[in-house]
Amino acid sequence: MYDDLKGKTALITGAGKKTGIGLAIAEKMASCGANVILADLGKGPESIGGIKMGLRQEMESMAGSLKEKHGVKTLAVDLDVTRNDSLQRMMEKIKEHFDCIDALVNNAGASFGAPSPVQTYDEEAWMKTIDVNLHGTFRVSRAILPMMTRKPAAIVNIASRAGKTPPLANGAYAVAKAGVIMLTKVMALELARQGIRVNAICPGIIMTDLQVYRFEMEAKFLRQTSEEREKAWANDIPQGRIGAPADVADLAVYLSSKESGYITGQAINVDGGLLMAL
Repeated sequence: MYDDLKGKTALITGAGKKTGIGLAIAEKMASCGANVILADLGKGPESIGGIKMGLRQEMESMAGSLKEKHGVKTLAVDLDVTRNDSLQRMMEKIKEHFDCIDALVNNAGASFGAPSPVQTYDEEAWMKTIDVNLHGTFRVSRAILPMMTRKPAAIVNIASRAGKTPPLANGAYAVAKAGVIMLTKVMALELARQGIRVNAICPGIIMTDLQVYRFEMEAKFLRQTSEEREKAWANDIPQGRIGAPADVADLAVYLSSKESGYITGQAINVDGGLLMAL
């Protein structure tokens, strides 16, 4: 429990799925007494490329459950991080309910076109992947910063282990997440004297819809079953298990609280020991 978060307001993007990292972060924030804003696409197809989307009905249900369970204010808002008009509408909606944002978690992310090596990667899919993951983080942060009027404040960017070591046939995602790590450092340097800390989390293998999809894609690429891919990854992890969304949420909330007040500009692995390089 981080008591300093009580009464504060946190915006979490990519928080529209019950099985995702975004909702786990929102749940942890709300348990500390923070008001939470869940942002995701809200509408459109139920899935894109085999990955389930966060739709409004589910978002509203989750927001209502958090409000009832923890007694905090909640809001579900539609957001396409690739569209400035969508971002503007989200900001207008947020300002109707909240005066400021104390914590921003840039969790929205997706991978398009994988698995494919660089030489055959579809250009449109490559650009879309980078736009969602990297440019989306930039757009949302830029829009929210004027609402971070109460200091200290914190931004947590969800990067990936892929931003530090390349995954198989998923170059666009790796490049985008490496960019998120550097964007984190740039923002941390620029915002430090303004009382805003910025850190990144680099999840390893976390059991979400996106990870299940990656297991399936890797299995197809390697002519294995998804169960074989999951087992192989678990065997490679020193702790011997696939991570859970709550593992990431615990760190995200810590990095949003005063308990991490002297930490900024860092990209911290949450991976069961998978990456141990200096």
